[in-house]
Amino acid sequence: MGFEIMPKLNIGDLEVPKPIIQGGMGVGISMSGLASAVANEGGIGVISSVGLNMLEPVKGMKYKDANVELLKKEIRKARVLTNGIIGVNIMVALTDYHDLLKCTLEEEVDAVFLGAGLPLRFPEGFSPVDFKTKFLPIVSSGRAARLIFKSWEKSFGKVPDGIVVEGPLAGGHLGFKKEQIDDPDFALEKIIPEVLAVAGQYEQHSGKEIPIIAAGGIFTGADILKFLRLGASGVQMATRFVATHECDASDDFKQAYIQCREDDIEIIQSPVGLPGRAIRNTFLEDMAAGEKKPVKCPWKCLKTCDFRNTPYCIAQALTNAQKGKLNGGFAFAGANAFRVDKIVSVKELFEALQKEYIGAAATESIEEYSFQPVRIELPA
Repeated sequence: MGFEIMPKLNIGDLEVPKPIIQGGMGVGISMSGLASAVANEGGIGVISSVGLNMLEPVKGMKYKDANVELLKKEIRKARVLTNGIIGVNIMVALTDYHDLLKCTLEEEVDAVFLGAGLPLRFPEGFSPVDFKTKFLPIVSSGRAARLIFKSWEKSFGKVPDGIVVEGPLAGGHLGFKKEQIDDPDFALEKIIPEVLAVAGQYEQHSGKEIPIIAAGGIFTGADILKFLRLGASGVQMATRFVATHECDASDDFKQAYIQCREDDIEIIQSPVGLPGRAIRNTFLEDMAAGEKKPVKCPWKCLKTCDFRNTPYCIAQALTNAQKGKLNGGFAFAGANAFRVDKIVSVKELFEALQKEYIGAAATESIEEYSFQPVRIELPA
């Protein structure tokens, strides 16, 4: 028996050496530093486009315009640091979604990941047909995938280049109702086959392969093997990349992951009306007790935010956390954040994932062989 290494991930004509996409984490957790390091190791490094002007205000420029300029700056900075594959994550729920998408496409990013809403519309004059950039919507159900495929086929004569399927163990805002999060019927293992079935129908229509990417709770190389065996072509991982030297968050933010226990990770109700998974701290305890923080909204960054009635500004809270000011904010995290125990380099993390993958594949082979009947020929 030899050993099995991770296969490549193909998204159309884009060949990714390792089937690992680093999830986009905002505000400011995955920027050019982390994204370029991941790309250098053969994965897809992803820059989060949300709240950039909160991190680095630009004097004399409107928030909307500053966000675009800062995203452009991060993309170009990443390009200097790597020849690998760079993506951008854009939330459809952002007020400036169209402007950020235009910037991403004009900068000829390799892939764009569209989440927090259904990407059914594009900026006027822009169509996914016109760009080499690969388009991968993020969904949490087969139904959402079908709606996107149907809409794109009708509007553009094209289907997405791939789909990221995010399960309920992910960090940050979740595409599930609170009661669905712990329901086995909504586990990632259940959703992946649903989306594979939908994608299979449109593969026949389009004549091209549509890779499905598993996301949410992927933590080890064994997890990667598991979902590739289930039919996924790759995985998206975020939580484990936080505790890396190259992650763009502050050391205090990273330490929140290292120090947390399993029962510190909780589901919160975000001010934008969605459940989210975060690490419990004093800030969240105060909010749960009914405390409110004064909200001065410089501009409505999220379409769904009612800033006049919200108990706190989530963009400001996440910005504070990124900078290490956790008394004024909190860290979003996946369900497995408590398993993070040290800070490593991105290179070391990729090596560990490959080693875990090979170990899991070898164990799988041993178990397979152990169940094979052995026929012994006795002499006559």
